[in-house]
Amino acid sequence: MTAIWEVSLADFLLVTVFIGGGASWLTGRATAITWSPWWLLLIYIVLLTLAARFIHFSLFEGTFFLPPETFMTALYYTGVDFIILMAAAALGRQITRARQMSAQYHFLYDRSGPFGWRERA
Repeated sequence: MTAIWEVSLADFLLVTVFIGGGASWLTGRATAITWSPWWLLLIYIVLLTLAARFIHFSLFEGTFFLPPETFMTALYYTGVDFIILMAAAALGRQITRARQMSAQYHFLYDRSGPFGWRERA
């Protein structure tokens, strides 16, 4: 058992990084496209985190929240998964929002790198 992944690096990369990260990226992108607030993205990522933990539990013998003696271990790995998934979602949201602001309001804003925009001079 290591500090970041629970069962094996391959399982962690497959479930959390590739599948969960891809779903999180698309979720962040969707909340940006629909102009949804950040708190809604937070709720979606909590649900995706629980789904990723369940996949770790059901397919790769990871911990879930029951039995009670594994609760703290499961909580730790849930936090690790949440941080990774939230980072992917925030990147997807911010890149999409920067593209939106410079495309929809091209008369007000210019693109300022992949993550931002600035007022047009």
